[in-house]
Amino acid sequence: MRFTPIHVVLTFIALSHFVRGADNQLTAAERGDGWQLLFDGTSLKGWRGYQDASISGWEVQDGTLHAIAKTKGVTLITTKTFSDFELSWEWKLPFAGNNGVKYFVTEARPSAPGHEYQMLDDDNHPDGKIGPHRQTAAFYDVLPPAADKPTKPIGEWNASRIIVRGNHVEHWLNGRKVLAYELGSAEVKAGLAKSKFAKEPGFGDKITGPIMLTYHSDDCWFRNLKVRELK
Repeated sequence: MRFTPIHVVLTFIALSHFVRGADNQLTAAERGDGWQLLFDGTSLKGWRGYQDASISGWEVQDGTLHAIAKTKGVTLITTKTFSDFELSWEWKLPFAGNNGVKYFVTEARPSAPGHEYQMLDDDNHPDGKIGPHRQTAAFYDVLPPAADKPTKPIGEWNASRIIVRGNHVEHWLNGRKVLAYELGSAEVKAGLAKSKFAKEPGFGDKITGPIMLTYHSDDCWFRNLKVRELK
């Protein structure tokens, strides 16, 4: 059989999809490694509102979990809780968009429910102008990520990861570790002392809790949300 240029292109696309894997599904290798899906691409199963079981301001849209802009949306949390874990997800924002993923979450402290992996249009959202400690992949308002972090252009998908093992925490962005910190370290204590969380009792401590997706009245899209517990 003689291959034309269009055959080559179609073959490349098919192989690329195969290598990447289908969205919102686990490969056999991932299942063997203990990964669990947090979003199945078709429903909000496994999620509820923070401090309220009801959900508003979110929808399933073309295989993504979509935060709907400028509505009465709620912050979402998983129905499962985690202590030591690896969390992986993909996300994209519109111009000047803002969202985040929180961990070490408690419903007993709604003013500061947990540590946040910031997701932001750094160049066009006002928070981005305050400093790197409020920009994408930061431990929000506490510690900045690496200055050379590999952020994708607004409107494109980013891939993020959080790893928690003991007191060690890592933030990853598009395949690169961009922040690592130790709970209780001098660095974290100094960052907390200068942050808006300085007077929040217990903030900065490791606790077992759900994963949170924040709602900031901006569009935001999530897919391939998955987690595995670490021993």
